Amino acid sequence: MSLPADTPPAVANALDYLQHHLQELTERQNASEHVINNTLANLSAQIQQLTQLMTGPAPAPTVALPPLTMSPPPVNPPSPVPSAPTKQQTRLKLPSLPDFSSERTSGRAFLNSCTLYLCLALEQFSCDKEKIFWTLAFFKDGHAMRWSENLFRQEADTGVFPIQSWADFERQFRSQFFLVNAEADAVNALEGSSCYQGNRTVDDYLDCFLTLVSDAGYTDPRTLVVKFRRGLKMNIQSQTATMPFG
Repeated sequence: MSLPADTPPAVANALDYLQHHLQELTERQNASEHVINNTLANLSAQIQQLTQLMTGPAPAPTVALPPLTMSPPPVNPPSPVPSAPTKQQTRLKLPSLPDFSSERTSGRAFLNSCTLYLCLALEQFSCDKEKIFWTLAFFKDGHAMRWSENLFRQEADTGVFPIQSWADFERQFRSQFFLVNAEADAVNALEGSSCYQGNRTVDDYLDCFLTLVSDAGYTDPRTLVVKFRRGLKMNIQSQTATMPFG
């Protein structure tokens, strides 16, 4: 690909990045959740294996039989075997989560943080109800606090907590604190007039553009290149209009 001599380096780098990596967008999007789940499962399995190794029964000491003589020499008692470390000694020190702000824009990130913590500290929770109560402890303001208070009010009235499983809690959390129309909003931004570079740098515009593309589910590389070029400043568009793609 040949570029005009006066093409800004940042523009050339951004377009080169976009052309080489947009083709991988579909695979990355489809595989991202699978990779996260596998990673969490592998981490949990490794921690459990480590805990089992550290807390397993210590092997019995082998004591050699003394020779059969009329006056057997004294046998020194075997050295005591050190006890295996307990779970408390091998437990990872995980950072505490920040309080949930109730903002729908941060709902997905908060739930992902909770899921990761619960996978790494699984032995600290004996049931789903403990996981739910631990998560609700971070609901201290705004809509999140009111939603939590309503759950405990229902328990006080009926004697039964209204959410009995972590899967049900995740479902209700998504309905309350995830963006309602994330995909539609991203499509409208890409198809409308809000996805433009403006006063931002090319790098900042590229970051915003790729986020919208991921939320919208767009995968066609040529369509994405056209939309990306359309959002650039006019003077940059004129320099890239004749650049070939592919």
